[in-house]
Amino acid sequence: MTQPATEGITVALTCRVLKLCRQQYYRWLAEPITQAEWDQAHRANALFDAHRDDPEFGYRYLHEKAAAAGVSMAARTAWKLCSVNAWWSAFGKKRGRSGQRPGPRVHDDLLAIVDEHEVTRHEFVAERRTRCG
Repeated sequence: MTQPATEGITVALTCRVLKLCRQQYYRWLAEPITQAEWDQAHRANALFDAHRDDPEFGYRYLHEKAAAAGVSMAARTAWKLCSVNAWWSAFGKKRGRSGQRPGPRVHDDLLAIVDEHEVTRHEFVAERRTRCG
């Protein structure tokens, strides 16, 4: 974000457009990546490496593999990272009977018409009058 300053755009204008205060901008400029973000990236990388090697195992096994690789974290952290990144076990997620989505509706909407405003409406009109008994 130092590039706008070289192009003549002030820090005050940049912060106003991005809806940041100057303190946040200078804090980010001093340290663009926090230590927590750095640690989380290393943990996610260790979990991804374990998942790439063995995609059939869940987060508990990935947590153990990451710990064996020297990256320590809580089991809850491993679950959260796996959940956010959708690193599921290859056998864990149940699918439908055939693994496909349901097909189209069984019947067509025979009473629907589209009027001059391109709005779908329904007309409930009988062709002839019915007689009882």
